[in-house]
Amino acid sequence: MTSPEHDDDAPGRPPLDPAESLRLIEESQQRARAATEPDGRLLYLVWGVAWLVGYLVLWTSTRSNGSAPDGIAFAVFFALLAVAMTITIVHSVVRGAGTRGPGTRAGTMYGWSWCLAFVTYPFIIGGIADAGASDEVIGLVANALACVIVGLMYLAGGTFFCDNRLYVLGLWILLTGGVATAAGMPATYLVMALAGGGGFFVMCGIEVVLVARRRRRGRVPGATAAVGPGADDD
Repeated sequence: MTSPEHDDDAPGRPPLDPAESLRLIEESQQRARAATEPDGRLLYLVWGVAWLVGYLVLWTSTRSNGSAPDGIAFAVFFALLAVAMTITIVHSVVRGAGTRGPGTRAGTMYGWSWCLAFVTYPFIIGGIADAGASDEVIGLVANALACVIVGLMYLAGGTFFCDNRLYVLGLWILLTGGVATAAGMPATYLVMALAGGGGFFVMCGIEVVLVARRRRRGRVPGATAAVGPGADDD
């Protein structure tokens, strides 16, 4: 015997049409993605703050000293990067806890690619320093190489995860690194602060608008990810 609440033909309750059923399934999938993928608004915001404040500190220190940034400026800069990286890792791990499948494996490999890229970074900079490069050259190369790594990783992430916004951000970071290097010291730090940090803030604003639009449509009652497998590209 079928209970009334499970009977689609019950009086006063019209059966769901196929389009409505597909809409409900899509909403359920979107909710699952929103609960397990990182929130792009948060990640873009923390990295925007880290780049803007960190590079402004380096620029201010260089202008004050008339040479390379002092130790305190570098300590503040790397502390901001460490905080942003910690927030990114913790947030991503918490959001992705319990998920399985090819997408999770791709995300793990992508994360390790970031780690391995920056493990080699100090060896390259150290080799340039040992070859007799000046402090100015070392500073320009170190900054440019970091931009190349970040830009290419974002391009790869945008390609693998079909995320147009991440791909565009990768192109912007590469362009910013090139312009900053051509600007020379200490202007390179100012370009990185305004153009690099500003790029993250723009992406954060785009994410806010897109999430608000999805909520108005009733598609997703929460935030969706800007980075990661299957990110929605409106």
